[in-house]
Amino acid sequence: MSAEYRLCELETVSLHVSDLKSDPGLDDPPKEVGKTLFEDGGMFSYTNGTVNRESSTKPVQTVKNNVSDANSLSAFGEPKVCSDHGCELKLYCSTEGKMICSQCVSDGFCQGHAVTELVTRAAAVRNQLVDVCEKMQLQALRIERFIDRTLTAREKAVQVDANSARERVLSQVNAVREALEDEEQHLLEAIQREEERVEQCLLTQRAHWTQTLEKLSNARTSLVHKLTHSTDVMLVNANQEIYDRVEDAEGVGEPRDTEQLRMNSECSISKLLVGLWASAILLGPSAPGSTKLQFERRTVSPLLSLSDDQRTLTFLPKRQRQTPPYDPARFDSWPNALCSPPMSSGTYSWVVDVGTSAAFKVGVCCASMERKGSGNDARLGYNAKSWVLSHYDGDLSFCHNGCNVGISVVKKLKRVGLLLDWPGQMLLFYDPESMSVLHVVKHAFSEPLLAACAVADQSVSLVNLKRVKE
Repeated sequence: MSAEYRLCELETVSLHVSDLKSDPGLDDPPKEVGKTLFEDGGMFSYTNGTVNRESSTKPVQTVKNNVSDANSLSAFGEPKVCSDHGCELKLYCSTEGKMICSQCVSDGFCQGHAVTELVTRAAAVRNQLVDVCEKMQLQALRIERFIDRTLTAREKAVQVDANSARERVLSQVNAVREALEDEEQHLLEAIQREEERVEQCLLTQRAHWTQTLEKLSNARTSLVHKLTHSTDVMLVNANQEIYDRVEDAEGVGEPRDTEQLRMNSECSISKLLVGLWASAILLGPSAPGSTKLQFERRTVSPLLSLSDDQRTLTFLPKRQRQTPPYDPARFDSWPNALCSPPMSSGTYSWVVDVGTSAAFKVGVCCASMERKGSGNDARLGYNAKSWVLSHYDGDLSFCHNGCNVGISVVKKLKRVGLLLDWPGQMLLFYDPESMSVLHVVKHAFSEPLLAACAVADQSVSLVNLKRVKE
C-alpha cells in the first residue's frame, strides 16, 4: 500500500455506527471543520453538526471533531488506563506509535517525544480515512468509466482492426501470388525460347558438320583410291585434281564448342524470385553451430593494418607502412586481404561495413588466387578467380576477369551484404539497409572460396558471418 493510503495505527479508537448519531442541529452555525461521507461518494465537507454540500443527498455518517468520552473507551465500552501509571489514556505518542497518559509525558518514557491529544489524533485519523475513501471512490469511478467506455470501445475496435489486418494480409499475399504467377510465366517462356534457340543451333551445327564430314570422307576416299590404284603417270597427271580436293579438305576448319551451343543461365534469373529467396534465407534461422569470420593475418598486404580482433582493415599512408616477414600467402603489391574459414558447401551470408571509404572491394576469390606481384592475377576482380563489388571514384560496379558491370544506387552504400549459395552456385550482393539486390552471379565454382576485401581509403570491417544452411 502506498503512503497515500497508509494510515497510522490507533490501538483503542473504534468507530461504531452507534457512536455516529445524527446531529439534530443541522441549521446551527458551523463550529469545527470536518468532513461527511455520503452514500453516493460525492465530494463533501463537514462541520461539527453542519453539512455543506451542493447535493441534497442524505448523509449516512457524520464525523464530529469534538469527540465524546467514548474516544477513551475500549471496544467493550470500558476506559483504557495506563499499565504503568494507572491513569486514563488521553494522549497519543507519535514517536512510540501508541496511546499514553499524562504521566508518561511528564515523568515517563515519552518525555521529549512528539505527543498530541487523543481527540486531535483521532480527528486526524478520521480525516485520513475520509480522504482515502474519497480517493477510492474516484478511482472506482475511473475504473467504471474505463470498463464502460475504453474497454467497450477497444472491443469494437479490435474487430475492425483484425478484419483490416486480415484483408491487408490477403491483399499482399494475392499481390505477391499474382506477381509470382506472372514471373513464372515470363521465366518459363524465356527458358522455352532459349531452349529452342540452342536446339536450333545444335540442329544447324549437326547438319553442317554432317555434310562437311560426308564431303571430307568422299574427298579422302577419292584420294585414297588415287593413291592405291593410280600409276605414277596417272598420279602426276591428276596433280590438279588432288590439289583441289586437298584444298577443299583444308578449308573445312575445326569444329568448336561455343557458348551458342549452351543454355544461357541468365534466362532463368529473376530479380523478383532472387529477392524473395534471399529475403527468406537472410530472415530465416541460422544453421546449428557458430562460424567466426575474420581476416587471415598471413594474407594482409603491407599496405594495410589489421585490428587486434582481426575484423577491421585500415589503409596505411606511406610513412606508416612496414615490411612484414615474407609469407607466400601474403599479398605484396595490392591492398588485399582474405578471410577464413574457406567456404565450399552450404549457404553463407556476411556483411562488410565500408563506412565512408571511397575506394574498396568486397567479394570472394578462389583459395588458389595468386598473391604475389602487381599483375592482374593478384588483383581482385581482374582475373578468373575473383568476383568482387568495387567502389572507386563514386562509381559502383561488379568486377570479374577484368570485365566491369556498372551498378546504379540511390545513395552511397554504408554496408555491403554478400550471400553465397554453394549448392546453387550463386553469389549475391545486396544492400543490408534496404534489402535490395545489387548484383547476382551464377557460376560453377570449382574450388573453395574465401571472403576477400581490398581498401585504398580509410577502413572496412567485417560485421558478421551467418551460415544459414548446411
